[in-house]
Amino acid sequence: MRKRNQWLNLPLGAALAAALLTGCGADQGGSGSTGDAVVMGMSDEIQATDPASGYDPGSWLLFNNVFQSLLSFPNGGTEPQPEAAKECHFSDSATKVYSCTLRAGLKFSNGDALTAKDVKFSFDRMRNINDDAGPAIMFPMLDKVETPDESTVVFHLKYADATFPSKIASGAGSIVDHTAYPADALRTDGKAVGSGPYRLDAFGKDEAAFSVNDKYRGTAEAKNTGVTLKLFHGDQAGLKKSLLDGDVDLAYRGLAAKDIADIQAATGKDAGAAQDIDVVEGTSAEVQHLVFNMKDPVAGKLAVRKAMAYLIDRDALIDQVYDNTATSLYSIIPAGISGHNTAFFDTYGAHPSKSRARAALESGGVTGKVKLTLWSTPSRYGPATDAELKAIAGQLNASGLFDADVKSVAFAQYERDIKSGKYGVYVKGWVPDYPDPDNFTQPFFGAGNVLANHYTNSATTGTIIPQTGAQSDRASTAKQYEQLQDIVAQQLPILPVWQAKQYAVARDSVYGLENCLDASTVFRFWEISKG
Repeated sequence: MRKRNQWLNLPLGAALAAALLTGCGADQGGSGSTGDAVVMGMSDEIQATDPASGYDPGSWLLFNNVFQSLLSFPNGGTEPQPEAAKECHFSDSATKVYSCTLRAGLKFSNGDALTAKDVKFSFDRMRNINDDAGPAIMFPMLDKVETPDESTVVFHLKYADATFPSKIASGAGSIVDHTAYPADALRTDGKAVGSGPYRLDAFGKDEAAFSVNDKYRGTAEAKNTGVTLKLFHGDQAGLKKSLLDGDVDLAYRGLAAKDIADIQAATGKDAGAAQDIDVVEGTSAEVQHLVFNMKDPVAGKLAVRKAMAYLIDRDALIDQVYDNTATSLYSIIPAGISGHNTAFFDTYGAHPSKSRARAALESGGVTGKVKLTLWSTPSRYGPATDAELKAIAGQLNASGLFDADVKSVAFAQYERDIKSGKYGVYVKGWVPDYPDPDNFTQPFFGAGNVLANHYTNSATTGTIIPQTGAQSDRASTAKQYEQLQDIVAQQLPILPVWQAKQYAVARDSVYGLENCLDASTVFRFWEISKG
């Protein structure tokens, strides 16, 4: 997920092989709310309530609960299933025409009927507005949307894309009411009209209130009567205190690694309020990489990049900076996603090697200490990013081969400087839009990629990415993705650092969080109950 320009594990198995015929889903009238209301705290921002704009984790959390998409990801699953649609399928062997039939009786929270016209309007509107902070970037393959009748939607693609079902199952596929949203401008009143399991009752600077949508028809069944989302705007200490004080029932995306580790250590001990708090760990495909500007006079040298790959100690970094709330990552496709291999482990090893780093520099004709700046931004890719890069600089300098420092700038400036080519080495995080290897490769190495690091490879861009994107049997792409990862490990345009674990921390009266933490990145309000 560009997130967004922010870059989140479960086996894909057949994944989109079945997307050639996405089967029928069970109908739920309303969402069957039971249980008490839940108060949730989050330090991430919600950048938008209009799905034509929001492309960040906080906004998509809202979208996934307030809006419906034609398809959705079930608990723990990576294969999209019908949601607003009754059935979807590719209607041609070339995977360039995708058709969906809507469920009967769909309505928005304001009572308006949801028809094929609204689906077409939503996609046309999102692409027409093409907001810089929006998800339109995900649909370069979409040519046009047709509506033969009120319940049928047909997507015509410019080129084959077997991952299209996963893309429309994400927050980018949110359906809006064509009478409640302008066709050529964003809605900016902080309100939302969707057909999802919840309705947005109020949205303010520090709080968003959601109630169960009694007009909803789909697969979700709410286990609570509503959710109040308290926004802490990066104040992790405040979020932790509110959890310990009982002001919020659960915290998601926002506690510092040390806070989570402290709570884990205190659980079950004589530690006051912490005794009543549970740390729930789920799977995640969120990753973070160092990115190298291939035109930079220092980082552009393969010998320098290899030396860094030989010296960086991921395990020590995760222990010292992240309190083991992440795992070492040795490839661009994270563990648990189809096609994952350990190309960087196999090539550079798991433990630092000063001798191999020195040999790499000498073979590249690099003499003397390598003077290098690692560029960071303080919070966009996690609150420990600056500390992480300082630790990496310390590891490089301890070898005696580097003279590295760290500079951190606000995100807006950071992005401008990357585009202008100012930085030689910088950090990028990625939370995927959908759990498919395509989402960890095409955005980084395809045409018009998000790295802006001047890296191109004809085999990757011209052959592997187009071929794998067109294969409906996603499991059959594994060997090609392994080849791609091997190429990247050899040429080093990026260096994978870590793969996140996903956590929610909750009072012990809260249940169901294990159904909210998987590689789909969908946090399902409806699965949470409080007793």
